[in-house]
Parts: sequence; structure tokens; C-alpha cells
Amino acid sequence: QVELVESGGGLVQAGGSLRLSCAASGSIFNINAMAWYRQAPRKARELVAGTSSGGSTNYADSVKGRFTISRVNTHSTVYLYLRMNSLKSEDTAVYYCNAYADSHSAWGQGTQVTVSS
Repeated sequence: QVELVESGGGLVQAGGSLRLSCAASGSIFNINAMAWYRQAPRKARELVAGTSSGGSTNYADSVKGRFTISRVNTHSTVYLYLRMNSLKSEDTAVYYCNAYADSHSAWGQGTQVTVSS
């Protein structure tokens, strides 16, 4: 079982930057892909960026060129980061960390990102 804890959200002005962090613990050696999702009010949860165990990455068109996903593996914890630059009001959402391991999808509790215009 994988446990995920996100941090780094907050309030930022449009054009600003934030870095989200996610710490994965538990059965980390079984983690394959990891990703960041977000859910804005009254909207469905959507994929923001993902990374495979092989290091490939993919991004939603709306964040390409502005967001960067990265992953750091240690012996006890896997860290997933999302660097967000040039933030826009439409990036306001709750951001969730996701890890796929042993045919199961684990989710963090979410962290709020609010971009003021």
C-alpha cells in the first residue's frame, strides 16, 4: 500500500510560481507511474502532468511550457514535484498526487492552489 502526502499549495498572484511536493511512503518499490491531477470547482478531475517509471513525462496542453513534473527516488520515500510557473487564474484548483502501484491507484488528500488575478 502506498501513502501520499502533498504540500506546497497556497495563494499566489497571476504570473507567479509555486512548487507542489508529494511524498510517497509504504510500498514505494511497486510504484510505476505517478502524476498530478487537479479539480476545479464544478469541474471534473483532470490530469495535469504524469511521469512513468522510465522517466518519460506528459502534460496537459493547458500547462505545457509552464509546469514541470519531476520525481526523486530515495531508499525510503519517493518524492514527486510539480513546478508551476506563469500561473493563471484558471489554474486555481485542488491538486492531487497520484501513484499507480500493484494495479491500484493511490491518491493524496489534495492541496489547494488559488491564483488571484
